[in-house]
Amino acid sequence: MAKQVILTGLRANNGLHIGNYLGALLPMVDMANKHAAEYQINLFVPDLHSFTTPIDHMQLYEQTINNLKIFVAAGLDLNNPNIHIYRQSFIPAHSELTWILDCFTGFGEMSRMTQFKDKSDKLSEDRISVGLFNYPVLMAADILLYGASYVPVGDDQSQHIEFTRDIAERMNAKFGELFVVPKPVKEQHAFFGKDQGLRIRDLTDPHKKMSKSDETGKGVVFLGDSADTAKRKIIGAATDSLNEVRHDYTAQPGVSNLLDILTLLGGNAQDFVGQNQYGPLKSAVAEKVAVFLDQFQGSLKHVDTSALTHKLETSEVAMNAQASQTLYRVQKAVGLRVA
Repeated sequence: MAKQVILTGLRANNGLHIGNYLGALLPMVDMANKHAAEYQINLFVPDLHSFTTPIDHMQLYEQTINNLKIFVAAGLDLNNPNIHIYRQSFIPAHSELTWILDCFTGFGEMSRMTQFKDKSDKLSEDRISVGLFNYPVLMAADILLYGASYVPVGDDQSQHIEFTRDIAERMNAKFGELFVVPKPVKEQHAFFGKDQGLRIRDLTDPHKKMSKSDETGKGVVFLGDSADTAKRKIIGAATDSLNEVRHDYTAQPGVSNLLDILTLLGGNAQDFVGQNQYGPLKSAVAEKVAVFLDQFQGSLKHVDTSALTHKLETSEVAMNAQASQTLYRVQKAVGLRVA
């Protein structure tokens, strides 16, 4: 019997930061290494998703390869045959299945997607692309092509998982059993752990998450930052005037964010809880972040590029075969091919 599939990915554009690393990338790598004995792990770079919003296209390819190197530097086991890494755009079935699913998707369904509303509100009307509107359908194709049962996503994309389930059930009802329907969101959270991967917050505005799109960069510690630059950003992090170290996201989001970063990097947050000064906490976090960046950047420099390229090309051959089988089954069902 074929193994169940766990599928996950991280967009390639822009420089990654410690929020991406601690909140998403490291949990992905840990999950892949943990479950690879029992599941097929599909860890892909959704490079087609990358330009649903404006980016520098001249850097996209290089950023894709660099992000794959970051996965390896974070500990991804390239020698495990059950772990597959691939680029979305190198599997043509993603684009073709998206078009077929588009034609069975309602305009109203896409209009109700919360993430589209949130992202489009930040863009002028002439910069809101059809790709951004259509993003959940491509995400559904990413999942359904491989029969993925489990897809770890944050709360902001839970709606997309429910849409994937809806379109799979709709197509199955009309054409027969074409797709494996992913597990419901509740079961996804139970499998992965609802709180897997904390959302690290912006250092200057802890009411919002740390984001690659921050124009100033002051509230973001990028994985490519020098240790000194990172220390300055941590020391300058916004806190509050309560003068007590507590873990309270509502009353003290900045302090809580620093405690989270310290914990995720192996420090003991309890050493600082109850103190009436923030300086020692900031200094401890700054030191932990500096040590982490030095070690991580060293690991990144020593990634075996030839081994990564071999794994990538091997995985893409295997994933093309799997995806093409699913696509052909769908093509026959909708009348594009004959048996």
